[in-house]
Amino acid sequence: MRFLVWLLAGLAGGVLGGMGMGGGTVLIPILTVLCGVPQHLAQAVNLLSFLPMAAVSLRTHARNGLLDTRGILWTVVPAVALSVPGSLFVQGMSSGALRTGFGVFLCLLAVWQMVSALRAALAAKR
Repeated sequence: MRFLVWLLAGLAGGVLGGMGMGGGTVLIPILTVLCGVPQHLAQAVNLLSFLPMAAVSLRTHARNGLLDTRGILWTVVPAVALSVPGSLFVQGMSSGALRTGFGVFLCLLAVWQMVSALRAALAAKR
């Protein structure tokens, strides 16, 4: 049974990650809540699983002509430069603080998505 939960966690994270929705949004809570994985390890697994998913998604979207590379350096350079200090910062955090921070992030993301959907629906009515 445990294998099935791990398999479903990987499938859910992979499918959502491949769609560009952020597989970690689902993968991290599944790993921590359902599989009992410590928060730091769940986030590390998510980062590692992201690499092949991102490569496959990038290739697929490039083939379909769906990449807009304007301004890409303004996103990539700061992300790469801040990833090392960010990882060093969270190493010193407790699992509880990291879990709380991730939970707050997910709640803010949900509110942002809801507001965006409401704005789009109101704009469509006009």
